[in-house]
Amino acid sequence: MVCLYQHWGQPEPIWGQMQGHKGEETVLSFEAFPNSALSKTYCVNSQVADSACSATAYLGGVKGNIGTIGVTGRVAVNDCEAMKNTSNQVSSVLQWSQEAKKATGVVTTTTVTHASPAGAYAHVANRNWENNNDVNSSGQDSDVCDDIAEQLVNALPGKNINVILGGGRKQFRSKNVLDEEGEVGSRTDDADLIESWRTDKESRKLSYKYVWNKDQLLSIDPSTTDYILGLFDRDHMPFHLQADSTEDPTLEEMTRVAINTLSKSSNGFFLFVEGGRIDHGHHGTQAHLALDETVEFAKAIQAAVELTNETDTLIVVTADHAHTMTYNGYPVRGNDIFGVAGTGNDGLEYTTLSYANGPGYKAPSSSGGRHDISGDDLGNDEYRYPATFPLGSETHGGDDVAVFARGPWSHLFSGSIEQNYIPHAMAYASCVGDGITLCTNTKHMLFETPLIKKLKSELMWHAV
Repeated sequence: MVCLYQHWGQPEPIWGQMQGHKGEETVLSFEAFPNSALSKTYCVNSQVADSACSATAYLGGVKGNIGTIGVTGRVAVNDCEAMKNTSNQVSSVLQWSQEAKKATGVVTTTTVTHASPAGAYAHVANRNWENNNDVNSSGQDSDVCDDIAEQLVNALPGKNINVILGGGRKQFRSKNVLDEEGEVGSRTDDADLIESWRTDKESRKLSYKYVWNKDQLLSIDPSTTDYILGLFDRDHMPFHLQADSTEDPTLEEMTRVAINTLSKSSNGFFLFVEGGRIDHGHHGTQAHLALDETVEFAKAIQAAVELTNETDTLIVVTADHAHTMTYNGYPVRGNDIFGVAGTGNDGLEYTTLSYANGPGYKAPSSSGGRHDISGDDLGNDEYRYPATFPLGSETHGGDDVAVFARGPWSHLFSGSIEQNYIPHAMAYASCVGDGITLCTNTKHMLFETPLIKKLKSELMWHAV
């Protein structure tokens, strides 16, 4: 994910077009950022994070339980009563930005109600409660426990997000209604939350556009549109390698529209951008899809760099968690990363990329030997790379993940940090939230003052 903070939004010329080289020396756009750190991703009750508790950490500044979003560790999965207790709810850096009169946006290639984007606006005891039927199916009452889509459209801060782009139309419409592409929704309460979104904007006399395909998105005039809801698929948006380039906007295109729209704000903006299908490619042990999505993510970040100014825009790039993919063996430099790394002691080839677990597990041969990959089509975009242990879906990894930062006060991102430190450092730099900020620290300097060191120390151990 990438979070952008902008104070004034003056564009600058293209900066560091880093995608041109190929091979081991390739530098992705965010890898050229001047500051970096390592983020610890564990959650309150789990050594390895999911995208829900991690989103609560890097957007809300508090670590919660696995499977929960926007709530503290006092809320267990499916605990509707605890979720509704406002003292257990965690506000996000997006909400702090709205309270500071900044424009806000959320862009993703998953459903806009998925765990990561939901961390910006929702308070929910189960990440899977994307629509009312999901709540009811888990044994809870959707009339009591508001689902994520409902919170996005009807509650704060969701209803005041200026730009919302991604997938997930099914979460907003009834099973009895066909969407723009002839597919049914998933809701059972007969609500049409897309129409509710429109009605809200009209009642407040706000300029808005609802779009569902690429042409509609790219035809929007950002200078005259303040609110955009773009839902480009019934479910998650397709992988870039499998997308229809005439119908499906890229993550870069969505990011450009979002920044051009939000840049009108005289108070600056906060934008969350997620390359969410990187995660899905890894869960399928489909390295071709995952790594291509990573390149698309880097393109979106490069677009953000081009459209903003380093002197007034803080860009922070990180991952919510790791995966179990590894680089194996001693392949020669320039070897195809998707190809063979060498030969094992059993005389059979092994791939450079493999996973610790997942659906890429290859059952032994009839003689009990290891699967022979020499007959596999390693060039197939959907090929499932070998996994050590069989699982229907590859798990996350518990590794620390990198944080890359560029812009004002990006030097706050250094060393080894707790994941929930991230939004507090962003808030400090942009003067939002009710904690210590640059605006309240009158003795600020362009290096870590004792106050900043104290801030880091306190936040790194604030778990709940």
